[in-house]
Amino acid sequence: MKKAPYVLLATMLMSTAIFAQIKPIPLYPNGVPNSKATPASYVEKNDKEWVTGVSVPTITPYLPAHGYSSGTAVIIFPGGGYVGLSMDNEGASVAKELNKIGVAAFVVKYRLPTDDIMVDKTIGPLQDGQQAIIMVRSKAAGYGIKPDQIGIMGFSAGGHLASTLGTHFDKVLVSNPDNVSARPDFMLLLYPVITMGSRTHAGSRENLLGKTPPQSLVDEYSNEKQVDAHTPPTFLVQAADDTVVPIQNSLMFFNALLTFKVKAEMHIFQAGGHGFGLDNSTTKDKWMDWAKNWLEQNKFL
Repeated sequence: MKKAPYVLLATMLMSTAIFAQIKPIPLYPNGVPNSKATPASYVEKNDKEWVTGVSVPTITPYLPAHGYSSGTAVIIFPGGGYVGLSMDNEGASVAKELNKIGVAAFVVKYRLPTDDIMVDKTIGPLQDGQQAIIMVRSKAAGYGIKPDQIGIMGFSAGGHLASTLGTHFDKVLVSNPDNVSARPDFMLLLYPVITMGSRTHAGSRENLLGKTPPQSLVDEYSNEKQVDAHTPPTFLVQAADDTVVPIQNSLMFFNALLTFKVKAEMHIFQAGGHGFGLDNSTTKDKWMDWAKNWLEQNKFL
């Protein structure tokens, strides 16, 4: 039976009203820290899905429709091996899906570590991540979110950044005159790079730490070694047949969380490879459904 025109119109209006996107906002309105003068050859390239050459990091809010917000927020860090950013598959598309369950989402276009534009490339992404958490938390009331229900989500190398934020929050590397907490309230990590040891993704490690980093730096950014009792509750998803980031990354982090009795849940797909984003095409199961249930179980939603 055909729907009446007004029914179709109402359906369309509802589907477009589920989320609202605000334009990208500079993370640092007063100047980017830990930066050098950007050379003319270092130009941002953006084809919507894949972004490189970021020198001016931004954050883009995706907000649920008025009256539909749960008060929970998730800050998203797309992956890309610390050489690029998968801004749609691991950013905007996920943000819109979060809006459907009443979660405000913020997609971060963070700087990729490079000596070309940074004094110390090893801390550049971490600074941008901390700045994003501090900014969202300090403006929580304006976004209609609760300052104690702000989580982070990271994919692949973005998962390494997210897990670094969840284990290195005591040392804030950006200006924070109001002493706003940089600790995320929870983490969702999708096929994350966790370790900088033998099971790492070699490209991510080299891009962040260089070709021959000292063991102290390797240990500092091997986040399975940085977990403690204050690490936020964590939800992990990965495919067993991931040939890019070994499944041991998620397993090591999960085991570390168990050791310190941090609330954690892990889902391992039988198949799906790496970089599946929102939907693993090898199965009918949707990790977003599991994530929603986990957030509800832990009173974050």
